[in-house]
Amino acid sequence: MKAAILHGKENIQIDDIAPPTLKPGEVRVSIEAALTCGTDLKVFKRGYHAKMIVPPAVFGHELAGVITELQIPNSEFRIGDRVVPANSAPCGECFHCGVGQENICDDLQFLNGAYAESIVVPARIVQKNLLHLKPETDFADAALTEPLACVVQGVDDTKLRAGQHVLVIGAGPIGLMFVALAKNIGCDVTVAGRRAARLEAAQRLGANQTIDIGDGKNLPAKIRAATKTHFDAVIEAVGRPETWEAAVHLVRKGGTVNFFGGCPAGTTVTLDTTFIHYSDLTLLASFHHTPRAFRRALEFIEAGVVHAGDFVDGECPLTQLPELFQKMAAGNHAIKTLIRVHE
Repeated sequence: MKAAILHGKENIQIDDIAPPTLKPGEVRVSIEAALTCGTDLKVFKRGYHAKMIVPPAVFGHELAGVITELQIPNSEFRIGDRVVPANSAPCGECFHCGVGQENICDDLQFLNGAYAESIVVPARIVQKNLLHLKPETDFADAALTEPLACVVQGVDDTKLRAGQHVLVIGAGPIGLMFVALAKNIGCDVTVAGRRAARLEAAQRLGANQTIDIGDGKNLPAKIRAATKTHFDAVIEAVGRPETWEAAVHLVRKGGTVNFFGGCPAGTTVTLDTTFIHYSDLTLLASFHHTPRAFRRALEFIEAGVVHAGDFVDGECPLTQLPELFQKMAAGNHAIKTLIRVHE
């Protein structure tokens, strides 16, 4: 089968590989939809991810498809089932799993290989995080389940509720998903970001106001000048130290900041301790997702709250994936791209 193999820093090759033989408890899924992701772009630029992938390795993690083979006697799954697997599964045995924090499990098992004609889903992920799709659920919609699960986790951590004024900094796929879920809850949402197409997407998803931040400098001043709102919660969905610092100065006293965007390794931020203390701020950072968040994400998708039409703005055959990631690294402005793996 054809598959994208990450060989190192900015080095993806499309190779013909032998489909792995199934081990007990595993299933093989023919991939019907695979989507690009900002995390995959970071891994492409870096050449590896210490937790998720060490090259050479099959690449990509947002997918949905159909089961074509399984090694599970008396299973709830059957050949022909339409499914979506998460890109990970917790161990269920460590301290963090025991206290309901499976997203930071000490032994998370990760799954890569979405940019391929098929993928083998490990037994643990089959048991904990392989979900059936409704017959009418589009595969491209279902492939959004994993990133949306991370946002569900972030919304839950931030404790968003109806009537709150929420600022989302960043209008990429994650920021836009925060808009969709916050509006579904009943929040008043402002989005600060760049690129007209993404800000227009935020408006379509229900943002009450969008702010073009230009070069991103003097962020607090630009946002204060554009709105008189006191924000109950600020979601940082960019992943830059300077944006983390700005977010703290954009939330009201007693408010909550979620540093959702992961910054480059080794970076630091400087925060005014007196300001944080006397403003009674709650600062938190959400990471990854839990099995519960993964299931809630699929529920949102199958209820029509989130669908691919709001996020996927391009298509690309698998054979051109290396060139696509080079363009993404150079500043391609697409939100998400659907990879056609069977062409």
